[in-house]
Amino acid sequence: MYVRTAVVSAVALVATGALLLPTAEAHTTGAPATAGTGRAPLVIAHRGASAYAPENTLAAVDKADALGIAWVENDVQLTRDGVLVVIHDTDLRRTTDVERVFPGRTSWAVKDFTAAEIARLDAGSWFAPRYAGARVPTLKQYLRRVERNRQNLLLEIKSPEIYPGIEKETLRVLRAEGWLDRAHVKRRLVVQSFGADSVRKVHQQRPDVTTGFLGTPSVADLPSYAAFTDQINPTYTSVSADYVAAVHKLKGAHGKPLRVSTWTVNDAANAVRVKGFGVDGIITNNPDVVRSATR
Repeated sequence: MYVRTAVVSAVALVATGALLLPTAEAHTTGAPATAGTGRAPLVIAHRGASAYAPENTLAAVDKADALGIAWVENDVQLTRDGVLVVIHDTDLRRTTDVERVFPGRTSWAVKDFTAAEIARLDAGSWFAPRYAGARVPTLKQYLRRVERNRQNLLLEIKSPEIYPGIEKETLRVLRAEGWLDRAHVKRRLVVQSFGADSVRKVHQQRPDVTTGFLGTPSVADLPSYAAFTDQINPTYTSVSADYVAAVHKLKGAHGKPLRVSTWTVNDAANAVRVKGFGVDGIITNNPDVVRSATR
């Protein structure tokens, strides 16, 4: 697909038992990266290519596609009427014109608005005038765009403590849109969260789905996480070569070595640094910069 043909072809070669988000050279072996191997970590566009287009919009997905990036990351939350929408903040003010459109409201929380109300908001003008009119997509709309582009998805369940049942609803929408078939589950989808209980629920409800925990558990606690997740995805400021090695020594919920995708790395120097630690993936707002630095 465009300049991403080689990446997509490599993803298609993943063995059915391999975990997702492998390094470029681990696509066929399922082996994790190790420090000093020189393997290029997989590059994941954080909220889409969010340095170049408004985050979590379809424009950001398309920009990642134009850059040749096969993996995008997003955040999902529930509206007041139970519709999954793709937005990072639990408050609508930073990335939309909600205060102008609904000046009389006393709360700007995503959970206090219906899907129809959120669909009225401009989610692009804050970023740049040329994106005026961009909308907060529903998860359904987002999945369809990612599918159209033949991209892959690292989906974050955001603030699950606010949204009881969000795991079940996320899986329902994924299933309805064809994202829980064998091909997607094995090669194209990872569900992650900062909430360990949320990750555990996803694993319990769909044991075949690859999951990731966002955070940096202590090395002593890693075995307990390995029982229900396949990835430990820490911030880049908390990761080290020793920590990555400790994660890689353990097998995750699907019997394969745990993987590490670190976030949010936006400059070449830190991309090179975490590559040296042996991470399997790098989540970034600037996927072209990170890709160039870690090839």
